[in-house]
Amino acid sequence: MTTALRPVPPSEEVSFAPAAVSTPVPLRAARLMAHAAAWLTLLGLLTGGFVSAAMTGKVSADPHAALASHLNALMGAFLLLGVAWTLPMLRYGATGQRRLAWAFIVSNFANWFVTGVKAFLRVSGVDATGEPVNDAVFGVLTLSVVLPALGAAAAWVYGFRRSAAAPETHP
Repeated sequence: MTTALRPVPPSEEVSFAPAAVSTPVPLRAARLMAHAAAWLTLLGLLTGGFVSAAMTGKVSADPHAALASHLNALMGAFLLLGVAWTLPMLRYGATGQRRLAWAFIVSNFANWFVTGVKAFLRVSGVDATGEPVNDAVFGVLTLSVVLPALGAAAAWVYGFRRSAAAPETHP
C-alpha cells in the first residue's frame, strides 16, 4: 500500500524559524561592571605569570603578595559580576547604579594594583608600623581600597531596602 502525499494547508505548516526572543537591554551600569570584570579577569590571569616569576626568583618580589594580587583580581572580577547581576534588584536609579559600579570598580582595580606593587616593595601595608614605605602602602590601601569598598558594600546592602513608594507585591 502506498500513501500519497497531500499538500499541507497553510494553517498546518510548521515554521522552523526561531521565534522572536525579547531579550532585555542590560543596564548601562551592569554592562560597565561586566566589562570591568572582563578586564580584571584578564589582568588577574596575566598576573599569574608574575606569581610564577616571583616564586621561582626570576623577579625580586614577595611571592605571597604576588599571589594575593593575582587572587584579588580574579575574586574582584566575580564580585563585580555579582553586583552587576543584582543591580535591577536595587532601589537605585541609573545615576546611583553608576556610582555604585564605579565604587566597586575602582576599589577592585586598586586592590589588584596596590597589592602587586607592594609585592615588589616587600611590605605588608596592613597597618602603620612607623616604617615609611609600609606606612605609605597602608595609606594608599586604606584610601583606595578599604574605604571605597566599605562604602560600596554598605550602599549595596542599603540598595536592597524597599522604597516606601514601591512596596513589594506578592502574587
